Amino acid sequence: MSEPIAPPEPAPAQPESTRTGPGRLLVAVYGLFALSASARAGVQIATKFSHAPVAYLLSAFAGVVYILATATLANGSPTARRIAVVSCSVEFAGVLAVGTWSLVDPATFPDATVWSGYGSGYGFVPLVLPVFGLLWLRHWAKRAAAQRMSMPAARDEAETAGGGAVDAGRR
Repeated sequence: MSEPIAPPEPAPAQPESTRTGPGRLLVAVYGLFALSASARAGVQIATKFSHAPVAYLLSAFAGVVYILATATLANGSPTARRIAVVSCSVEFAGVLAVGTWSLVDPATFPDATVWSGYGSGYGFVPLVLPVFGLLWLRHWAKRAAAQRMSMPAARDEAETAGGGAVDAGRR
């Protein structure tokens, strides 16, 4: 008699990207800040750099951080998510550091940066944006961990359903 044939093993579900659902809004806001911070810093550095070099260079740095966060959040791969965690963390630390520095030593900031005053010139969005970014990335980390945990169980179920016969090439 022939051996029962095991049903094909289900392919592991690929996690959706971080740019789905609420992540779309997050990527859009990061993209907007990447564009505005970079453009503003570029114009300021090109036209009046000597007036407030520290502020303009910090704005340029903020623009680079926003570009990196936008690209990595939009990509959504595991490696990109790790880079996004670093960029959102750097952004949050930068907002706190520059925000405090701009209040303690306002002479260094004759012109505001994106992060001065904790982003007060931008409705404090620069202060809360990295928090939302890190929370979203934490959600994805938990989701990926749960998916990794469920994959061996799905393989065991497929083996059990097939009577224990497993193709040696798939082990």
